[in-house]
Amino acid sequence: MEEKKPKKIIRKAADQSETTAPVKGGSTIGLRIGSAVLWAIAIACEVLCILLLNGTLYVPISLMTALIIGIVIDLICVVVAAMLWKKANRIKPMKKEGTKVGFYLWSQLGLIMAIACFLPLIVILLKNKDLDKKTKRIVAVVAIVAMVLAGALSIDYDPISAEEKASAESLIEGDVYWTAFGKKYHIDEDCQALANSNTLYAGSVTDAIEANRTALCAFCARNHEIEGELKIEGAE
Repeated sequence: MEEKKPKKIIRKAADQSETTAPVKGGSTIGLRIGSAVLWAIAIACEVLCILLLNGTLYVPISLMTALIIGIVIDLICVVVAAMLWKKANRIKPMKKEGTKVGFYLWSQLGLIMAIACFLPLIVILLKNKDLDKKTKRIVAVVAIVAMVLAGALSIDYDPISAEEKASAESLIEGDVYWTAFGKKYHIDEDCQALANSNTLYAGSVTDAIEANRTALCAFCARNHEIEGELKIEGAE
């Protein structure tokens, strides 16, 4: 007797948790301003750390502790700013046509700022000859790890252009489906790529893109004979 597959649980996009729910509305001004403010705070932390290293600024705690606290605050601000920036780019992406370099710089601004908020500090730290070796070694490792982590979390691994988003919205009607951890959306809830997924999220293709599901599954594209200037990628 053939075993019955468990029925899939489908949740509408509005029912998702804060970590996966898309931001509604077309305005991204608040997100962009939030990113700018947090990057400014991160740069300020970097400057304060440099002033501590140069002896210009004094705080009544150990230098190592003060530097590590500054680096941690810097890291938090950089990562949160990049997340807000990437969310804004999902809601209102930049055009790629005719401005490919500008598109990638805009999309990867989080990565650029992550480097800018740590690299000068690391260079000055390594060149400092007055710092004791233990403090220099520990703080340098912390700063380098923070920059690598910030870069990894800030980079946009799958940026979408305005053309790709507009094409997807015009070619795909009705609900699409995605999983909690995948990067693709699907037209068919019974797509073979979703065979092992018991819980799906459903919403418009705009909802899917704003939830960071930027590419259409290749199986669904082939089954529905969809072509156009939009991302089509393989199975999850």
